[in-house]
Amino acid sequence: MASVLLLAGLLMAQAPASITVEAPLGDGEIGYRELAAQRPAEAQARIAANRSLDADDPAALINLGTAMARQGEAKKAADCYRAAIASRQRYDLELADGTWMDSRAAGRLAKRMLKDHRVLALR
Repeated sequence: MASVLLLAGLLMAQAPASITVEAPLGDGEIGYRELAAQRPAEAQARIAANRSLDADDPAALINLGTAMARQGEAKKAADCYRAAIASRQRYDLELADGTWMDSRAAGRLAKRMLKDHRVLALR
């Protein structure tokens, strides 16, 4: 998986707090398009079906956490975010405003946002 991902902000008052990450080429391999379309169960299925992902890929874990949060499974979402933070993989994400965020920092942000019931989408 490429080391640089784009991050775009998306606030959704009705959805539980979450962060989502898009695959580098926008092919939806880690469920970003499904999450953006408010289809978290489909996003979760897409992530699970992608055999090319490492089990500890932070982007996939963040999106999986987002899918779970949007389905009301806050504890499982928090577990995914903790796994993203602890992942042996680490890379930078570019925020929509042009700033950069380490993938572990993105996992920590997702975890904090889960507690605040806010949503931020990463692309």
